[in-house]
Amino acid sequence: MKRTSLYGLHLSLGAKMVEFAGYEMPVQYPDGVLKEHLHTRAKAGLFDVSHMGQAFLSTTRTAQGSDAAHADISDAIETLLPGEIRKLKKGGMRYSVLLNAEGGVMDDLMVTRPPHDADQGSLFLVVNAACKDADFAHIGKSLAGRASLKIAADRSLLALQGPRAASVLNAIVPGCASQTFMTMAPYDWNGVPLIVSRCGYTGEDGFEVSVPDAKAEELARAMLAHPDVAPIGLGARDSLRLEAGLCLYGHDMDTTTSPVEGNIAFALGKRRREEANFPGAKRILAELANGPRRLRVGLKPEGRAPAREGTDIVDENGAKIGVVTSGGFGPTLNGPVAMGYVDFSHSKTGTAVQLMVRGKPLPASVVDMPVVPHTYYRG
Repeated sequence: MKRTSLYGLHLSLGAKMVEFAGYEMPVQYPDGVLKEHLHTRAKAGLFDVSHMGQAFLSTTRTAQGSDAAHADISDAIETLLPGEIRKLKKGGMRYSVLLNAEGGVMDDLMVTRPPHDADQGSLFLVVNAACKDADFAHIGKSLAGRASLKIAADRSLLALQGPRAASVLNAIVPGCASQTFMTMAPYDWNGVPLIVSRCGYTGEDGFEVSVPDAKAEELARAMLAHPDVAPIGLGARDSLRLEAGLCLYGHDMDTTTSPVEGNIAFALGKRRREEANFPGAKRILAELANGPRRLRVGLKPEGRAPAREGTDIVDENGAKIGVVTSGGFGPTLNGPVAMGYVDFSHSKTGTAVQLMVRGKPLPASVVDMPVVPHTYYRG
């Protein structure tokens, strides 16, 4: 298995390591998942997400440093995804999805336009760890002759999340607290080039910081030196994103799932819908107009028993209408929470359903996502 640049730090902090996406990653530290989750909601949690894929995509057809160059690289990547990239402001980020020819989601990703004039014509991409090799191969092959892809294999990625993340990071990287949600800015930290994005995967305010591998542990220790910061593992990362209603690729979305079915139609840009020139547009636009066959929904089980991934969802007559794709205990809610796919006719908020847990039907209801409100900083 691969290891991130923070592997030694994780061991020194007493982390329990597990395999995830081909990497040895910390699932929890001595405080345990429950305390790590609640600490992130109350203060600030530090996550190692260096297993994610980082890359720079640049046009090869137009000289860098102009709006024309940005338009050119945007037109290129828009052949692979349905997001409105050309309209991004300098320093702006967008969540989108790579689509196959049938409109299925190959991966979800972040696309960022650099803030500086000299860098126009490039985009900063962050993709999921389990998909990064396939993603980069797909992008490189599909855009050969019009764009070049440089994988940033020498950079780590740290996520600092929680209501005190901004004050903590601003003390280390002055100026970042003024950034708003879904923006990126470069900083110099003691001569080290950082890429700081205000985003995250917890529903809380926070940042993801791209840093050269050689300086990642030093930066992580600087964050952990603050009394408000604790190291957080994959266990709490999963429960946090579940409460926030955020998809985990390979579980809540895959190559058979469309963005409409996945309940992320916000990723479809208005202009892109009108142009209808992205992969799988015929299927996706038909689902937007007529409703999809199934829809990802939030689920709130009654009682205390959690419904895990793979649990069948049935109607009041016992007929199967869907399946749970993510589920567990929500520490903020102090109770179980889940998400999954149900037939579109059963997707309305408040619909009563049953979850087949250990062969026994347990009552639940369809609820709006997120079940814990997002607290992103929008200025």
